Amino acid sequence: MKTQDFYYDLPEELIAQDPLEDRSSSRLLVLDKKSGAVSHHVFKEIIDYLHEGDCLVINDTKVIPARLIGSKVGTNAKIEILLLKRKSDNTWETLVKPGKKAKVGAKISFGDGLLIGEVVDIVEEGNRLIRFTYDGIFEEILDQLGQMPLPPYITHQLEDKNRYQTVYAKHNGSAAAPTAGLHFTPELLEAIKKKGVDIASVTLHVGLGTFRPVKVDEITEHHMHSEFFQITEEAAQKINHAKENGGRVICVGTTSCRTIESAADEDGHLKACSGWTEIFIYPGYKFKVLDCLITNFHLPESTLVMLVSALAGREHVLAAYEEAVKERYRFFSFGDAMFIQ
Repeated sequence: MKTQDFYYDLPEELIAQDPLEDRSSSRLLVLDKKSGAVSHHVFKEIIDYLHEGDCLVINDTKVIPARLIGSKVGTNAKIEILLLKRKSDNTWETLVKPGKKAKVGAKISFGDGLLIGEVVDIVEEGNRLIRFTYDGIFEEILDQLGQMPLPPYITHQLEDKNRYQTVYAKHNGSAAAPTAGLHFTPELLEAIKKKGVDIASVTLHVGLGTFRPVKVDEITEHHMHSEFFQITEEAAQKINHAKENGGRVICVGTTSCRTIESAADEDGHLKACSGWTEIFIYPGYKFKVLDCLITNFHLPESTLVMLVSALAGREHVLAAYEEAVKERYRFFSFGDAMFIQ
């Protein structure tokens, strides 16, 4: 299967640059995975598609302000880093721009020396391991100095950092938001619970590998970066209970989907666990747990378009995307949503 099989044409003006004031007033395209039929709605109407006994799975990861801009000690050259993965208390795998200025031993100062990073190693694909020294609490310093790592296609500055967080974000660790969850408000979640829908929280810390372009012609040759996930006993029980009692498991976002599919046994049963996943879901994959998916509209030729195509079929997905373009839906992180049922 070729990467170009997942291409679609997207006018640039349809890439959403800012979040809507009311999260749940985004548009919602509902796609029937069997027939390919689509219908158009407002996101808050998602409640009409959720039934008593279903289980909604959300990813409660929290985006850290992972983008730091500093200067090289000795030359004052500007260096930008993006925190990708915490390796130990003070050492992180990072993406550095420009990389050529970040040789092993180089020191970078952030916030006039409030935070000092030293390049200690070069890892695969040119990423750098950086060890930080500071006084105080790292998370507080990061909150003071760091910026939200918005995707490169968003060129506007974000006025409120919280708009790139879900309302249920809890566990620090992501370099990007699980964006399908951005449409939910506390009121909508409360109404969903009242309807008898269980809500299970899992955690997957989203790395940039999720958004990395597929650079190979044959998709099976693409390698996903590993991301850390965790499923609690409570979440496993809620998901198993829905499956055993004829309810549907509905994931909010591709990250929640990849978490439960990584952790399930062959019978689709989950246990409390944590670990690293490199799961790559593309057409031909047989879902073990997931029944339906709430998701945003993804970049052409991305692993995310491949995942939704595994669920609903490539032809149905591309036809739905074409319809969304025609209807002037908003695309990507701050864009509109799709429900695949």
